[in-house]
Amino acid sequence: MDDAYFMRQAFKEAEYAYDIGEVPVGAVIVFQNRIIAKAHNLTESLNDVTAHAEMQAYTAAATSLGGKYLIDCTLYVTLEPCIMCAGAAYWTQIGKIVYGASDPKRGFLSTGENILHKKTDLLKGIMALESEELLRRFFASKR
Repeated sequence: MDDAYFMRQAFKEAEYAYDIGEVPVGAVIVFQNRIIAKAHNLTESLNDVTAHAEMQAYTAAATSLGGKYLIDCTLYVTLEPCIMCAGAAYWTQIGKIVYGASDPKRGFLSTGENILHKKTDLLKGIMALESEELLRRFFASKR
């Protein structure tokens, strides 16, 4: 299994979010080549602005591992994390983040700084076009 495989799993979570009326962002966290957390946005369902896919995934992964640090884990997420989610990633010390679509308005890289932990690797652009199209369809349906 590779980055593309795990991103497809995150994309399935984004599609589920789309189906229930949430902004279609999905995430999975992988440890030792096994998915230990699956999540999607729940901000509308939970009435919680912090219920982003990444935040839900961090909590589930930490519960799965029995500890708050995700050093040997990889987060796959369909959209570039926002500043809040990147900040939380810093505190988890996650080993790697792989994201699909860039978010030039609200993504953490729009700050001009990489706020991730110094040991966190970053890979972008996996399934970017599919992720962008799903987001485009979602927001077009809301207008």
